[in-house]
Amino acid sequence: MQRKLSEYQALVFDCDGVLLDSNRVKTDSFYEAALPYGAGPAQAIKDYHQSRGGISRYKKFEYFFTDILQIAPAAGEMEKVLQDYANYVHQGLMECAITPQLEELREYSRQSKWLVISGGDQQELREVFAARNLSRLFEGGIFGSPDSKDEILARLIASGELTLPSLFVGDSRYDHQASTRVGLDFVFADGWTEFPDWKNYTQTHEIQIITRVADLIGR
Repeated sequence: MQRKLSEYQALVFDCDGVLLDSNRVKTDSFYEAALPYGAGPAQAIKDYHQSRGGISRYKKFEYFFTDILQIAPAAGEMEKVLQDYANYVHQGLMECAITPQLEELREYSRQSKWLVISGGDQQELREVFAARNLSRLFEGGIFGSPDSKDEILARLIASGELTLPSLFVGDSRYDHQASTRVGLDFVFADGWTEFPDWKNYTQTHEIQIITRVADLIGR
């Protein structure tokens, strides 16, 4: 974060671990969806997921079949695993905690457009945010997979829907890499992160740390 909050054209938020306390929901759902293939492969995809926060489920389950199981999925098999995962996730997203003081931050940063750019499924995110009365806060849009964060950011910048300077609030290595590649400033929210090496990573890259997004109030 290289300037006052009031100077940013837009604030871009990751969802899981930043806006919602949903990292554990996603982690447990990967394990449960993969468990029919055995506890070992289920633990392997769970570990892979935790080390690669912010990347879509589609990429992770491709890895599950090609690298962990080392098999080609049968017709409809990938779709079934993805649907099982989505079923586990949806309930958790409807029940998990929302980061505190989000309304206050929206008022404090009313000069900035708000967007969500997540590794989560876009349609699922939009349904959950609408059901939980959060969509109204993000007039810039709610975006997710199957497009990657790199693809979404590049598209929004090219179309002029996202202009600089803007700030990305994330909790993973990929959040930092994807946002800074296109010129956004970045802050790391550590309160709910599951990035195992976040302390070393943020120190090495001299990244500013907050615990919750409400910590941006007054900056």
